Amino acid sequence: MTKKKQIDVLLHDLVPQHILLTKKETQDLMDKYQITVIDLPQIFEKDPIAIAIGAKEGDVIKIIRDSKTTVKSIDYYRYVKKEKV
Repeated sequence: MTKKKQIDVLLHDLVPQHILLTKKETQDLMDKYQITVIDLPQIFEKDPIAIAIGAKEGDVIKIIRDSKTTVKSIDYYRYVKKEKV
């Protein structure tokens, strides 16, 4: 039996910074934009990034992407959900 090689996806150059928001930060975000978490784009709980940062169903992930425009970076948010089997 061979072992699978573990790769840390967070260290790859093309992967932007991912931050798991606290419940308070999530609520502040929802209040700021007057939305609910289901209004956000989704990411599955079994996504390699979600696994790497310990995200569980119901969490919100903030993704900070570099921008080549007039702003330095852009924040994106994703709602973590379970994948239907």
